[in-house]
Amino acid sequence: MADRPLALVGGTIYVTPEADPIRDGIVFIQDGKVAAASGATVPPDTEVVNCAGLTITAGFCNSHVHFFERKWANAAAIPAAELMRQLQDFLTRYGFTTVFDLSSPWQNTRVLRDRIESGEVPGPRIRSTGQGLLAPGVLPPEAVNNLMGLMKYPIATTADATAAGAAAKKLVHEGVNGIKLFLKSFPVAGIAAAVAEARRAAMPVFVHPTDGADVLAALRAGVDVIAHTTPQSGPWDDKLLAAIKRAALTPTLTLWKYYMRHDRLSTQEQMTQTAVGQLRAWIGAGGSVLFGTDLGAVEPDPAEEYALMAAAGMSFRQILASLTTTPGERFGRPMGRIAAGLDADITVLNGDPAKDIRALADVRYTLRAGKIVYRAA
Repeated sequence: MADRPLALVGGTIYVTPEADPIRDGIVFIQDGKVAAASGATVPPDTEVVNCAGLTITAGFCNSHVHFFERKWANAAAIPAAELMRQLQDFLTRYGFTTVFDLSSPWQNTRVLRDRIESGEVPGPRIRSTGQGLLAPGVLPPEAVNNLMGLMKYPIATTADATAAGAAAKKLVHEGVNGIKLFLKSFPVAGIAAAVAEARRAAMPVFVHPTDGADVLAALRAGVDVIAHTTPQSGPWDDKLLAAIKRAALTPTLTLWKYYMRHDRLSTQEQMTQTAVGQLRAWIGAGGSVLFGTDLGAVEPDPAEEYALMAAAGMSFRQILASLTTTPGERFGRPMGRIAAGLDADITVLNGDPAKDIRALADVRYTLRAGKIVYRAA
């Protein structure tokens, strides 16, 4: 039997980041899809969720996460109840209904995704690059990986453009959704080779740069997403900013403070402010922004990331777009809007992020395909 229709009643609804919100509105959901979003009345035999005083948006996308921690190892054997708790603590409690995993052991991540999609475990939609491509000799020592909590799995390296193209082609054949390159010592010709393979498969290429020179090389090669700011290399110059064209950036601003948490406060602040300045310059040059935190390498609460994006000059609506419509446009899937016929992936917030941007992290409900996958206690 079909599930009962569901109505989110009385909230302030942002059907898109650009549109004026609907006050005291109703989102009506049927068969996992949005049926209507307006001030219409609720049909009989509908489950009603009172959202008075709450804010309703399309479900959030975190475009930079990792499923490489030991907590996800042997995903097939993790009991369903435990896996559900991990997915909630990591993602759905913060409103994420879609995530893009930017490097993890693909076979394991695919099992995790399949358990969610089968309906066994409630969780977000997972897109993945599988294992990122990297040059020989750049892997950290095993002791460092253990300290970071990474699972053990074999990692192949690519020494030249031919190997990079072949590795990207193999990943495409295995069913990934994008290609990720770690650019430390990576051959410039290898970037172009991987981009060419990804273009043939109509999928995006993400890069992990180490400095501004990496960012410039990646932009010139036509990559789609720069996966980090690079504050250790100083402000981004005009040559780099002029090369942005169609690329997007996941700023990962909180990452730098987190990695430097053992250093003096002044050092943390300087690194963070440089990263914030790079994001400000990127926006000023017309660059697109995708929300992304490097989740898996940092703490899951995104509140500070939102605050730092606002400090870089992004408005509430721009930040909401980075969570919703921009990934929908970038990744070729209809998402990020509350509109009739679209999947009912929805985030319901306790506060008003137009007044306090940190309210984006204060989630009351997360809905995936019309089902509540997280409900605040």
